[in-house]
Amino acid sequence: MIPASLVDALRSARHVVVFTGAGVSAESGIPTFRDSLTGLWERFDAASLATPEAFQADPPLVWGWYEWRRMKVLQAQPNPAHVAIAELARHVPRLTLVTQNVDDLHERAGSTDVIHLHGSLHQPRCFSCGECPTPLGMPDEPEGGRRLEPPSCDACGAKLRPGVVWFGESLPTEALNTAFAAAETCDLLISVGTSGMVYPAAEVPGLAWRAGAVVVHVNPQPNTDHSEREFALAGLAGEQLPPLVELAFGDR
Repeated sequence: MIPASLVDALRSARHVVVFTGAGVSAESGIPTFRDSLTGLWERFDAASLATPEAFQADPPLVWGWYEWRRMKVLQAQPNPAHVAIAELARHVPRLTLVTQNVDDLHERAGSTDVIHLHGSLHQPRCFSCGECPTPLGMPDEPEGGRRLEPPSCDACGAKLRPGVVWFGESLPTEALNTAFAAAETCDLLISVGTSGMVYPAAEVPGLAWRAGAVVVHVNPQPNTDHSEREFALAGLAGEQLPPLVELAFGDR
């Protein structure tokens, strides 16, 4: 049951922030780092492949892993949560979409100006000079995965690396500052499909609440810290967000 007070708060909000995590992408069938894998990847902990040190030690292994992931993303389709977020942007005066996901499903659902805190699978960059080449085409990888030599940078000849934020690396300063500023100035924040355990991104909902915003957590097992101005919608994002948007704006 979606509280009427939440519907009223969303309907009257002038600036909404939507903050999404891996749970939203998982509903489109994209494997998360917690999912068990098969084939070549069955022998590896996914997190162990997501470091600069892993890439330096074995570039074909890491590049092959990320090209396999990128193929899985491009084979997936936006789900009802992605579509509802894009629809919400058409009804509120201002919406800022901040995601921890490295796929493009928000954009493919119709969202624009998405703030990617953890980078993107679709924009590799040079491991040495940082130049970003033209985005790569559709990968054609075997289902079980394979080792794959990374392309070379057109500018300096070094190897390209995935354009994501690896463990041990800092989040992009501009994206993080923009997300924090939006959280501190919004009327309402919807946190969707995120555990709230990965910092500093996890600070975003707390910043919004401390600044006086209404905060909504959408998760199968949502956690709330406050009884005032905080709501929990327990369930999948694709089941909770569409009716919330419909209740607030279905008559407009």
